Amino acid sequence: MIGSTRQLQAWACAEPVDMRLSYDSLMALVQQTLGRDVLGGDLFLFVGRSRRLAKVMYWDGTGLCILSKRLEQGRFNAPWLTPGARNWQLTTTELALFLEGSQVVGFVPVSPPPLRR
Repeated sequence: MIGSTRQLQAWACAEPVDMRLSYDSLMALVQQTLGRDVLGGDLFLFVGRSRRLAKVMYWDGTGLCILSKRLEQGRFNAPWLTPGARNWQLTTTELALFLEGSQVVGFVPVSPPPLRR
């Protein structure tokens, strides 16, 4: 994502999500499961149980947007299959790689730490 800053954070739900859920239901998941404010401008990733479909929800300043991607071959990584699964915090670059179907093998803290608002 050209032009993206490190102030923008992405969060992945560490449990399979029903991909039929709409805006309000996904917004409730963000608040209850991730403990985040969906109107804060961050990106929120959800993966279906089949791991062929993923959705990213974000607030663009005027409304909620949902980006949906279905893989024709292979499967997305499953956050809930990772030992000690918990909600992931990703950079926008990691999110882009995830959406391309890349396997997440581990997280290494980036230096320097992200800027805070």
